[in-house]
Amino acid sequence: MSFLKKLFGGGDQKSSCCGHDHSHDPQPVPAAPAAPVTSPAPAGDPAPAKTPVVHRGLEGVYANESKLSDVQGDDGKLYYLGYNIDDLVEAPVTFEEVIYLLHKHKLPTRSELEAVEAKLRARRSLPQGIIDFLTAAPKTANPMDVLRTGVSMLGLYDDLGNDTDRPLNEDRSLAIIAKIPLIIGYYHRARQGLSLPPVRLDLSEAGHFLYLITGEEPSAKATQTLDIAYIIHAEHGMNASTFSARVTVATLSDIYSAITSAIGTLKGPLHGGANEGVIHMLEEIGSPDKVDAWVEERLARKEKIMGIGHRVYKVLDPRAPHLRRMAIKLTEELGEPKWIQMSERIAEIMRTRKKLEANVDFYSATVYHSLGIPTDLFTPIFAISRAAGWTAQVLEQLDDNRLYRPLTLYTGPHGLKVTPIEQRV
Repeated sequence: MSFLKKLFGGGDQKSSCCGHDHSHDPQPVPAAPAAPVTSPAPAGDPAPAKTPVVHRGLEGVYANESKLSDVQGDDGKLYYLGYNIDDLVEAPVTFEEVIYLLHKHKLPTRSELEAVEAKLRARRSLPQGIIDFLTAAPKTANPMDVLRTGVSMLGLYDDLGNDTDRPLNEDRSLAIIAKIPLIIGYYHRARQGLSLPPVRLDLSEAGHFLYLITGEEPSAKATQTLDIAYIIHAEHGMNASTFSARVTVATLSDIYSAITSAIGTLKGPLHGGANEGVIHMLEEIGSPDKVDAWVEERLARKEKIMGIGHRVYKVLDPRAPHLRRMAIKLTEELGEPKWIQMSERIAEIMRTRKKLEANVDFYSATVYHSLGIPTDLFTPIFAISRAAGWTAQVLEQLDDNRLYRPLTLYTGPHGLKVTPIEQRV
């Protein structure tokens, strides 16, 4: 029996039709008004009947429908399957419950929760080939590069076939969610020359990751803090990494390729990498008394202030207050209030000067730093939590698939003639 068959419990998987639509015909979608951009027409050609409209970055364009999350940018609200993120955090539910919610579209009963917890924990293992890769990878490598490669390698060990079967992809989704923390934790240990701790089956997803990177059992408080951070980051509509995952799987590629695409996209500093930028910013400032001058200097140079502003939210990011409260509490307990003091002053200046609010990255950086997590693992932690949303989005995409094929408005020259190479200048 193959490794993955053992991992998934073996047995033949029944195929189910996902209703794929392979038509490539373009369909109109609602779009926000934007300034028209026209392509220069050759001399003598009639003007086009309609002026194309370009939405840079696809802003304001609805590319699909989804039941998974409702991001209300104007009001600063976020819902998972109809549940307000505030209620999920304050109830509280666990990250494992949110995984079930996103995959099954309902909160689990006690028995359903115990079943999904058992499935996740049973999948806490890596093929030896991936462990060998993690121990041999350059110690100076970016952990996101290691994670991207590790997830891609998982596909090498899956010989079950049928990349569109929903029950099979649900199993694969849980395996990916369970293995991403192992890839990150084991690489972090290996790059320090430390032994790889044995997998434990008695810890939650959040607690197990903290155990993996430290080799010690985490406190209940640290586990709960990271669990809340996982919930807050689990899903967020058609963000850049989710879009890349859906575009990839829409070609009827496999789920490993889709999640690999998402990880590569999340790595960028304008997406998941912003939380690392925040802590680097705070370290560069150094102390609360230097904040004003530092911010003024950056604004004068028209530079971006990391963790401030959001592409969708026009008001305060609804996830930020939860992280802010945890950041305040953690820094007070550690006796290092300067981190939150600097953050609060930056947020105040930007709110006053630019009418911009803090986003989820702004306070998550301080939370992770206060938990003793290395800065270059901040974005991989984002990937751990967002894997719940990515896999749910992939499953939803395959349920009613349509290939993504937007148009490009050509703005280059027309009517050029080929000149012999000897005559070119």
